[in-house]
Amino acid sequence: MKANKPGSAVASTSLTVALITLGCSKNLVDAEYMSGVMAADGMRIVEDPKAASVIVVNTCGFIDSAKKEAIATILDMADYKQDGNCDFLIVTGCMAQRYAADIAADLPEVDAIIGTSHYNDIAKAIRRLYAEQGFAASPEQDRHLPLSWTDFDPDQTLEHLHAAGRQLSTRYYAYLKLAEGCSNHCTFCAIPAIRGPQRSRPQEELLAEAATILEQGISELILIAQDTTAYGLDLTGHRDLPELLRKLSAMPFKRIRFLYAYPDGVTPELLEVMASASNILHYLDLPVQHASDAILKRMARKDDSAHIQKVLDLARTVMPDICLRTTVMVGFPGETDQDFNDLLAFLKAQKFNHLGCFIFSPEEGTPASRLPDQVAAAIAQTRYNQVMETQQQILQELNPQRLNQVYTVLVESVSSDGVFYLGRCDWQAPEVDSLTHILAEKQPLELGHYYPLRIIEADNYDYTGVVES
Repeated sequence: MKANKPGSAVASTSLTVALITLGCSKNLVDAEYMSGVMAADGMRIVEDPKAASVIVVNTCGFIDSAKKEAIATILDMADYKQDGNCDFLIVTGCMAQRYAADIAADLPEVDAIIGTSHYNDIAKAIRRLYAEQGFAASPEQDRHLPLSWTDFDPDQTLEHLHAAGRQLSTRYYAYLKLAEGCSNHCTFCAIPAIRGPQRSRPQEELLAEAATILEQGISELILIAQDTTAYGLDLTGHRDLPELLRKLSAMPFKRIRFLYAYPDGVTPELLEVMASASNILHYLDLPVQHASDAILKRMARKDDSAHIQKVLDLARTVMPDICLRTTVMVGFPGETDQDFNDLLAFLKAQKFNHLGCFIFSPEEGTPASRLPDQVAAAIAQTRYNQVMETQQQILQELNPQRLNQVYTVLVESVSSDGVFYLGRCDWQAPEVDSLTHILAEKQPLELGHYYPLRIIEADNYDYTGVVES
């Protein structure tokens, strides 16, 4: 392995940093702000980790599979200490916050660990690693252990969102992070322990950031938080998402959507705002998690199946063309065959346009990890397969209904074989949903532009369409 040089002085302007981000869109926003902090310090962000002086792995630690992916990525990046230009490897994000001691003990390749309330310290950490600008290592510092910024302070979780210019990593859409943390305390989820209680950002700050995003040519704004529908509760005592959406819809974005809505926060007022603004998409991401009241109660969810049904019915009444996405979990402790059958019946009745499914992962320190009646892995996997098979059957019924219909598509890229343009219709969110393959028979299309598209083919997930004259 390439030897680190902690005593050397390296000018910030000569430093190149590769930032590898894993996990959700909220992690991506954190990475974009960290890029801004480093760029403001004179460091240059590069895409190729082999060319980087410093590699930062921004981790997810939400479920077991995410932790395994993070560890594999850290080890892959560590190879560049020998095969590339890497002097230092830094780990940030949820796994860094939650498992700092384990990372320090088991991954000697890691030189610094930065938790979820210290993103704003990323440039400071790099300077200290190079012992630059007065940040010399203490004589008693054991350099076999990584430097660590992991003491958690909930009041600091928004600090990086105030930092120097965020560097967007997406071209035609951008995320607007409304809040940090979560106050729901679902029994299966470690996010409140990792990121603290909900901390909403003031509306004026969000509106200013939206204006900056708009100035960069972004046409689609996507609002995110751990629970977007709880936005404002900690600031004003009210659910302020409808008010914020009204103000944002006055800006000339082509598309506005929000993700991670909780059923208890989908109010008639929110649905009316969605229906009344021409640039707010009729798209609702509603992670219901389950449909059995017994399981919802054990999950400490705030809704029962009757209320979820009421919300879905109202959404379809207010917006008959609404696109619905959900996320469900199988294999939760105590889930019986009857509970699972209730979930399947619910999915068959509701016919969601998009669905994600997770197998329960017992996260250390969560109440659900200590519940009796843990479901065997083989049974949970079988139930997962049944859910996905059911969803495919639903899409085989729903998707042909889009044939010969004309929708607006945002053209974002070209397929690797050069045959199609690739884009998204209003009912497709980036990363989590399907793509649309676009044929342009008469003239080239411009990336980042919107076109009327007639759907000519629909399979279980992706679509093909032809641009209308």
